Amino acid sequence: MSFLNSIQILKHHEFRRFIYARLFITLAIQMQMSTVYLQIYYEHDRNELTLGLIGLTEVIPFVITSFFSGHFADIISRRKILLLGTLSLLLGSLFLYLYSSDYFPSLKLLGASALFSVVFIFGIIRAFLAAATQPFMTQIVERHQYTQATTWNTTVWHTASIVGPVLAGLIYGFRDEQHADWCYLINSFLLVGTLVYYFSISDKPVPKKSQNESMLQSIRSGITFVRGNKMILSALSLDMFAVLFGGAVAIVPAFTDKILGLGPEAYGLLRTAPGIGAVITSFYLAFKQPGVNAGKELLWTVAAFGVSTILFALCTNYWLAFLMLLLTGVFDNVSVVIRHTILQLMTPDNMRGRVSAVNSIFVGSSNELGAFESGLAARLMGLVPSIIFGGAMTIITVIGVHKLNPQLSQLNMKELE
Repeated sequence: MSFLNSIQILKHHEFRRFIYARLFITLAIQMQMSTVYLQIYYEHDRNELTLGLIGLTEVIPFVITSFFSGHFADIISRRKILLLGTLSLLLGSLFLYLYSSDYFPSLKLLGASALFSVVFIFGIIRAFLAAATQPFMTQIVERHQYTQATTWNTTVWHTASIVGPVLAGLIYGFRDEQHADWCYLINSFLLVGTLVYYFSISDKPVPKKSQNESMLQSIRSGITFVRGNKMILSALSLDMFAVLFGGAVAIVPAFTDKILGLGPEAYGLLRTAPGIGAVITSFYLAFKQPGVNAGKELLWTVAAFGVSTILFALCTNYWLAFLMLLLTGVFDNVSVVIRHTILQLMTPDNMRGRVSAVNSIFVGSSNELGAFESGLAARLMGLVPSIIFGGAMTIITVIGVHKLNPQLSQLNMKELE
C-alpha cells in the first residue's frame, strides 16, 4: 500500500474529528487511571495486591454492564452514548480534582475509598463507550475503509496510551511532590475537547433491526453470534487470555520500585513502553495491512508477546526492561488490528453494538482481571515468578487455540473485504 493510499482516509473530515476525539478521551483516561494507580500505591498502600484490586473494582461493573450496553448501542444513537459517557467521565475527573486538591480537605477523609468508588463508576461508563465507539466509527467510513480506519484508530489509541502515563508520572512526581490534582485538571480539559469533537460529528441513523427482540433475546443473540463464529471466537480468546495472563502493566509501579529501585517519574516511561511499541507497529501496519497470512501472523505475534513478557520478568536493567515491554506492544498491536478488522468485516451493522460489547467482555475485562491476576500472583509467587508464569500461560493459550481451530492459521483478510 502506498503512502498516499494509507492517508487517504484522513481526508474524511468526520473520521478526522472522530480520531481527534479518540485521542483526547484516551489521553484523559490513561492519565486518570495511571494517576489513580500512583495515588493508591504511593499515598495509601505500597502493596501489589492493592494494585490488582483497582482492576477488579473496575472489571466487575464493566462486565455486568457490558451484557446490556451492546443492546442499547444497537437501538439508540451511538453518538448520544459517546456524548453522555464523556460527560460522565468529565464529572468524575472534576470530583477527583477536588478530592486531590486542598480546596475541600474534608474529602480526603474518604481515603482510598473515594478513588475506588470513581473507578467502579468508570467501569460502568467504559462498558457503554466500548459498545458504541467501534460501531460508530463504522457508520462514519465506508466498508472498504474499515481496515485503514481500524489501523489509524489503533495508532491514535496507542499514541495517547504512551503520552498519558508519561504525563501522569512526570506531573504526579514533579519536584518530588505529589500533584494528582494537576493530572485530573488536565483530564477535565481533555474531556471538554472530546465533547466538542463528538458534537461536531453529525448523528447517524440507528441500524434497522432484523426482528423485534426483547433485551434478553437481543443480548442472547449477540452472544450466540460470537459463539457460532469460530474465527471471531478464536481471535477474542487469544487476546483475552494473552492479556489476562501476560499483561504485567498493572504491577509496573511495584516492579519499578522493588526490582529496579526507581521512583514514580521512572514509572511513566516504563508504563508507556508497550504503547510506544504499538505505535511503531501501527505506522508499519498503516502501509502494510494484514492480508493473506493474517491468521499465521496473529498466532505468532501473540506467542511472541508471551516470550517478551517472560524476558521482561528477568530484567534488572531499566532500559532492557523498557525494550522488552516495548516488544510486547509491538506484537500485541498486530493482534489488535487483526481482531478489530475481523469483528467489523464479519458482523452485520445491526449487531455491531452487541458484538462489540461481547468483545469488551472478552478483551476489555481481561485487562482489569489481568491486573487482579497479576497482583494476586505477585503476592503469592513473588513479582518475577508471577510475570514468568503469565508469559508461559500466553504461549500455552496460543497452542491451545491453534489445536482447537486449525483454520485460524489459514485466515486470509483479503477474502473478507
